[in-house]
This record gives sequence, structure tokens and C-alpha cells, in this order.
Amino acid sequence: MTRRDVRVGIAWVVAVCIAGGCTASTSDGPDTSRADTSIATQSTSPGPTSPTPDGSTAPTTADPTEPPEPRTFTVVMSGDILLHEGLWATARDDAQRTGRGEMDFRPILGNMRPVIEGADLAVCHMETPLAPRGGPYSGYPVFSVPPAIVPALGWAGYDACTTASNHSIDQGFEGLERTLDYFDEAGIAAAGTARTKADSRQPLLLDVAGAKVALISATYGTNGIPLPVEQPWSVPLMKVAKIKGLAARARAAGADVILVALHWGLEYMHEPTSDQLAIARQLTMSADIDFIYGHHAHVVQPYDKVNGTWVAFGLGNALAQQETSVEGVYDGNSCRVTFVERPDGTFAVERLEYIPTMITRFDGGVNPMRMLNVSRALDDPRYGDVRGQLRATERRVSAVIDMRGAFAAGVTAGR
Repeated sequence: MTRRDVRVGIAWVVAVCIAGGCTASTSDGPDTSRADTSIATQSTSPGPTSPTPDGSTAPTTADPTEPPEPRTFTVVMSGDILLHEGLWATARDDAQRTGRGEMDFRPILGNMRPVIEGADLAVCHMETPLAPRGGPYSGYPVFSVPPAIVPALGWAGYDACTTASNHSIDQGFEGLERTLDYFDEAGIAAAGTARTKADSRQPLLLDVAGAKVALISATYGTNGIPLPVEQPWSVPLMKVAKIKGLAARARAAGADVILVALHWGLEYMHEPTSDQLAIARQLTMSADIDFIYGHHAHVVQPYDKVNGTWVAFGLGNALAQQETSVEGVYDGNSCRVTFVERPDGTFAVERLEYIPTMITRFDGGVNPMRMLNVSRALDDPRYGDVRGQLRATERRVSAVIDMRGAFAAGVTAGR
């Protein structure tokens, strides 16, 4: 069960492990149809009623020629959550004001809460392992970050979080397990890293608004840190054949929609790399993969339709405080996808939106760091002093999203 309105039930809470290295092979077989693998479920809600001779009512027989309403649901996915010291300092200051523990990350996320909470399924990406309560905490290059972020993510409305990244084992297998334990405590499903070999072989399957959604997560590597000798399956490394196999297993288990989250690309590069493009081409040849999205570049990357399947190559940073001269590390976007059921019972992307986000900069504690929904913040007088930055973020994010013709293909800006 999850935190909000039992809207998303965890049908199968297990992590995904994909052993092996990144491949650019194109020997995965021909393209196949994306339809005919899901089975539509019938509505069980009562129909209209009509009077009976004794004055009571009875269900009216439904018109057999009228098809049931198609199922539809929305998914929101956000970029990297990479907690640096400025975010901890802000959370400490906010906790002094709100009275919520040592650190309170809720105010940092509050401006985005309507978008996150408003989705039928909302997915975050926790890039770093979580420290024991009370610390010690550490930032770049070997992270161990405050666990107070997790209940704040639940409060904001996230139902699940991917955990496969280049920092997954910064604190060894113990830190990996501890991170998953915190998500369990908060009622947030996790996909990616795994506690057991059995868990690593199964996809995460979630009940979402009457449909089943699978979430698969993998990373390009672990920054050269060797995988644990006794748990080499604990971090899923990108391998096309393994991802396709997990997707097929999810479909066989009843998944209506299968999402693949990849930690890939080159940091600070808006253009997808040749490896990203090759992997996207290979994965989208599978009839079992419905949507691919990514993180790790820490800047926004474009949306593109590959072999008829949408790929959001990189969502940028959701929360981070990267001290670099590179422009765009405080930009991000939340991707909102509306899936609708087709007559044959399969699902298709009906609407695809990007919602530009901006992280306000750390200035030593004078002004708090915040993750802002750009379009909403532009209408809010409280953010008048960063209006110019918001406009610049909006322009940059929109330009990058459209680098590969996304707008002409139907992508729109959301709010």
C-alpha cells in the first residue's frame, strides 16, 4: 500500500538487477508490433438503474454495442536527486522554522507538490545512498546523504523511486540496503538496486488506476567502484538483452505499461551520446517497452520518438547544488505522460508534457533553496526576485527538449 488514497498499490515490490556491461550490439532481432500483449480488464462499477414493479431499482442492462470507457492514467517522472551540502543546510534552517526534526526537506519540494501529488504514479530518482540517521553525512565525490529526504518525498507525492546510479554503492552493500530500508519505511516502492539475487531478477510491478505498470532501472556503471563480491547482482548495469528480458517477464506477469529508467550519457552534455542513441534504438525494437527516460547528465536532454517509442533522454537535475560554471545544472524538467487504453487492450501515449523546473541557488543561507515549477513560479509574486532566472530556464529547457523535433511530434509544455 502507498501513502496517498491507495491510488497506487504495490503488486510486486522487488528491485531490478541487470548484470553485465553496456552493449552497442544491434543483434537483437527485427522490430515487432507494439500491440497485442496486454489484456483489457472490464469495469466492475455498477451501471445505470431502472424502476422495478415494487418501486425499487435494478441495474439496467448495458448496451452490448457500447464499448467500456478506456482506462487512462498519468505518470510523472523527475530527474536526479543529488543532495549536496547546501540542500542539507536549507533543510536544517527549514526544520528550525517548521519544528520537523533535524532537517525538513518538505519546503524545498513544496512548489512542485501539486504536480507530483496530482499524478496517478509519480517516480523520483535517488542517485545517492542514504546515511544512518544522525550521520555522518558526506557529499561529492562519495555520497552518504540525510535520510530525512525520504519522508519528504512521500509527502510531496512520490510513489516510487529508481535507485540505480553510478553512486549506488558509494557506501557499499550496507548503504545500498539501508537506502532500500528507508524507502520501505516510507511506503515508497524502489526499483533498481536489490537486496537479494531473487529480487534482482524480478521487475517492480505497480497497480496504477486500474492498470499494471512495470518499472525497470539500470545504470551505465558505478564510478569504478567494484560491485560487492558476494552481491554482484545488487546494482543493475545496463545490458540491452537483460533489460529486454526483464520487460518480457513484466509483460508476462500482466504489465500493461513498462517504463525503463536509465542512468546514462555524459555529464553536462545536452546532446545524447552515440551510446545512448544506440541503446535507445535497440530497446525500442522491443514490443514490451513502452517508454524510456533517463538521468545522470545533470542537464536537460531532448525528447525523441525512436522506432515509434518515446525516449526522454535526460530530465536534468531535480535537486542538486553543483558548483560548476556549466550552464543548466539548476535546470530540470518533470516529464508527465498520459497513457490511454486502445480498443485492443494495449496502452499508448496520448499526451506527453515537459514541465520546466528550476532549483534556486544556495547563497549561504540568506535565501532558501527550492525546486520550482517554472510556469507556476512566474505567476507567484514571492519569486519576483528570480523572475529573470525563471525565464532563462524556461527558454533553455524548451530549446533542449525540442532539439530532435519533439514539438512537431506532439510534445507540449505543462504546468
